[in-house]
Amino acid sequence: MIWSLLKRKKSNQALVARQYETITGAARSPVFYDRMGVPDTVMGRFEMIAIHLVLYLRRTALAGEAVQGLAQEVLEAFFEDVDHSIRELGIGDMGVPKRMKKFARMFYGRANSYGEALEARDKNALSAALSRNIHPEGGSDAPSTEALADWMMKMSDELSNAGEDTLAKGRLAFPRAGE
Repeated sequence: MIWSLLKRKKSNQALVARQYETITGAARSPVFYDRMGVPDTVMGRFEMIAIHLVLYLRRTALAGEAVQGLAQEVLEAFFEDVDHSIRELGIGDMGVPKRMKKFARMFYGRANSYGEALEARDKNALSAALSRNIHPEGGSDAPSTEALADWMMKMSDELSNAGEDTLAKGRLAFPRAGE
């Protein structure tokens, strides 16, 4: 039984890598940082990858078991990437687990608040959640997140049209932001 699990994971590696690369590539679009008020920092990039991953996971949650398994592996690739990034920033082995727990709580908190707002089609709640996470310092000079909330709602709608075959092949694409 364990060998079948390992074999499946190995056969999905290319699909997982392709889908994760698509997610991270879309999250790097300059429009988020230049026009939507997301800071071009390590945390700003984490926020954008998390947003794209939340949208991806919301779509794949409605798919079949095979696609959901692939989505789980994409999520694992995300956390492996976070672990690697933490280590690259110079955090020692002893501090990594503590920070990984913090990032996991951050991600799942975002997935929950963004998911609830998207499900309710509540742009104001989504914008407020984005503001809390992307601009935690708040203040009257914090950039608006309304354009990002609009984009997320539009993207959620567009991704809902992706077919099961597209998801199963790790080819869910995000249309370029700002188009």
